[in-house]
Amino acid sequence: MRTLPDKIDPDHWMRSVFSSRDACRGGVIKRQTRDIERIVGRDAFLREVERRGWQALENGRHFIICCNAQPIRRIRSGGSPARAGD
Repeated sequence: MRTLPDKIDPDHWMRSVFSSRDACRGGVIKRQTRDIERIVGRDAFLREVERRGWQALENGRHFIICCNAQPIRRIRSGGSPARAGD
């Protein structure tokens, strides 16, 4: 498992995340919640997502960022049982 250095520049990290190939193409990126909270802070990260007009989802230990303004629709395969929290 890869570990993060003790000190990462928050601005550099955020620029790097939001200039990734997938982000620039309007795709989806995923980052661990603990990394976001440790490096830039949840509020700052979500403000930047919102400023860009994007959407973020949180699931378990991850943020999933949709790097576009398209609607998000939750789908489930037919016949699968509902899970806790649905």
